[in-house]
Order: sequence, then C-alpha cells, then structure tokens
Amino acid sequence: MITWRKSSHSGSTSTQSDCVELARLGEGIGVRDSKTPERGHLHLSTEGFATLIARVKRNELSI
Repeated sequence: MITWRKSSHSGSTSTQSDCVELARLGEGIGVRDSKTPERGHLHLSTEGFATLIARVKRNELSI
C-alpha cells in the first residue's frame, strides 16, 4: 500500500487541497498531482528528488 502525503499547509477544503503529493516508493520518491491522481505519478530517485528541491529553492526553474 502506497501512502501519499501532502503539506499540512495545503489545507483541507476543496479549494485549498490542490497540491503535490509525495510517497516513498522503494528507493525513490513518487510525485503526483492531488487533483488527478488517476493520471499516475513521476518516480524520481532520492538524489534526483533532492536535486529538484534544491533547484526550486534556488529559483532555477521556470515553474
């Protein structure tokens, strides 16, 4: 069973619950959109996920 988690800051109402969800998947991290979980997820290595988070924090991506 996969346990998906989201930030406690995302709220619990339908207008506040659209967010990114994360799950531990073996040796990696799963990332999915909470609005459309049926569309699947990305599977990143732990190193790849750490790199993604670091780049987001440094504002290196156009997102």
